[in-house]
Amino acid sequence: MTAEPLFFKPVFKERIWGGTALSAFGYNIPSERTGECWAFAAHQNGQSVVQNGMYKGFTLCELWEQHRYLFGHLEGDRFPLLTKMLDADQDLSVQVHPNDEFAKIHENGELGKTECWYIIDCEKDAEIIYGHNAKTKEELISMIELGEWDELLRRVKVKPGDFFYVPSGTVHAIGKGILVLETQQNSDTTYRLYDYERKDAEGKLRELHLEKSIEVIEVPSILDRQTVHHEQIEELFTTTLIECAYFSVKKWNLSGSASLQQQKPFLLISVIEGEGRMISSGYLNTFKKGDHMLLPYGFGEFKLEGQAECIVSHL
Repeated sequence: MTAEPLFFKPVFKERIWGGTALSAFGYNIPSERTGECWAFAAHQNGQSVVQNGMYKGFTLCELWEQHRYLFGHLEGDRFPLLTKMLDADQDLSVQVHPNDEFAKIHENGELGKTECWYIIDCEKDAEIIYGHNAKTKEELISMIELGEWDELLRRVKVKPGDFFYVPSGTVHAIGKGILVLETQQNSDTTYRLYDYERKDAEGKLRELHLEKSIEVIEVPSILDRQTVHHEQIEELFTTTLIECAYFSVKKWNLSGSASLQQQKPFLLISVIEGEGRMISSGYLNTFKKGDHMLLPYGFGEFKLEGQAECIVSHL
């Protein structure tokens, strides 16, 4: 067991809609079309790697498979969560994700995908697509076939600090000029419903998945904003953004010092602003904007010092 936080090196993904905003986190991004930073990733399409300590060089997947005690001997054939940062320099395609049951049957045993978004930053008047206006499945199909996208899709203006829960079956898209931290099930299954007639680098329209999309979209679209909870621990202000069957997500605002205890199977901490240090069982580790730290099972008591904002997730 280790009482030292495990810092992870992210995996970066170039996307047709990506940009350069992730470089502000100190990352050496691969191009001016960098859309995604996979911060905590144990998926066949991306593996983040430990950068420090006795597990340096291990992928998150290898830790899960070979050192399950770090996660309290949780059961499961894969690490359950995937944390991303997304830079939408252009509009993302309109998508929907299946639930576990549908994905297991139709996607070779893959997990479904419930996710949530914390808006780190955005342009003025930036929008997301969040749900739809069809009242029945028949109306949904008709509006799709007639191309009535403006009438079908719900648009919501966003601002920094907003949070959205996106359960499977939800029609959604991140709009241009938005930087998001996303916590999701460990899945890469996405059905593309609409893509603005956009063409890829080869001049071809990108593939749509209309039949599967229509099958998994929840109708009618009922999306309730989650009730947030606040707590003060010394000079750490915590906001619980979501607690659901797949994950819990909090925001930490640190302005000084606070003593805490890690009591979960694991804790994933992404630093989105500021810097500080963590003191734990003889270890002293500094952290800064852009760092991603995993606190394993049995990590125990630790102290935070500094000025920082973090998004924290666990089961």
